[in-house]
Amino acid sequence: MQDKKFLKYKIVAFGGGTGLSNLLRGLKNYNFDITAVVTVSDDGGSSGKLRKELGVLPPGDIRNCLVALSEEENLITKLFQYRFPKKKGGLSNHSFGNLFLTALTSVSGGFDKAISNAADVLAIKGKVFPVSLDNVKLKAMLKNGKKVTGESKISKSKSAIDMVEIEPKSAKVSKSVLYSISQADCIIFGPGSLYTSVIVNLLFNGVLSALKKSKALKIYVSNIMTQVGETSNFTLSDHINAIIKHSYPEILDAVIVNNGKIPDFVKERYARQNSVPVKIDKIKYENIKVIKKDLVSKNQYAHHNFMKLSKAIFNFLRSKTK
Repeated sequence: MQDKKFLKYKIVAFGGGTGLSNLLRGLKNYNFDITAVVTVSDDGGSSGKLRKELGVLPPGDIRNCLVALSEEENLITKLFQYRFPKKKGGLSNHSFGNLFLTALTSVSGGFDKAISNAADVLAIKGKVFPVSLDNVKLKAMLKNGKKVTGESKISKSKSAIDMVEIEPKSAKVSKSVLYSISQADCIIFGPGSLYTSVIVNLLFNGVLSALKKSKALKIYVSNIMTQVGETSNFTLSDHINAIIKHSYPEILDAVIVNNGKIPDFVKERYARQNSVPVKIDKIKYENIKVIKKDLVSKNQYAHHNFMKLSKAIFNFLRSKTK
């Protein structure tokens, strides 16, 4: 039985892509008060098409988080994840959930209201907020001197990334996110693409000042593998240094990193794509606790096992509040 003092423990998780939704699937098994804060810079796939054609904020990562936090897999959650076949025509490769959120935005009078209504339909355990309601583009300054615009192009870059920024720079974090940060007991960054899913959320006006004021424990969940185009050859310290470069030295209290064995056949498959396990090296920030755990799923992908990851987070929080 869980400790009663964790029943209302408030967790805010920043991210995007599959990493955040995977984390949420584990966290919802604990009686936490969960808030997912989701990036809004996606410009690829179904989300990118809807964004370009209709001018809406990208719904894909929001959809995945809503489904991840739904209480049970039922017909509605399966419907939200249904993707139309890749054929010629307007619906080709679109997700039903993306179309639903887009239509609901018009019907309800706003993207935030659409998310809230969809959350009710799915009976989710927690809350999901876009980091901002402003429409932004993500830009990257590469170490070869070139600039790249657009999340999908940045993630495919062959040169190392030096810095990322959003356009317009005046884009503000949503009030709901600011309030969630102020109430949080724990704030989690990642797992997910370092620049396009994690760091991008720190760039909106108001986020860093709110994080500095917050007394919550702040944890970064490191990726298991490097990501070609964003973190080629990155070690653990490289990931942390990149986050601090875009924020401030005291932003993290701890980092959770996998030290479990990845099956050889999985490593070999990733190696063919120039992706390797993130090396655990020495970090220079003494204020950051490094938590090493076996977190890898024992399947064909080098992804986090969401139950192992959520347990590692729970145990760390429990150790800090005894």
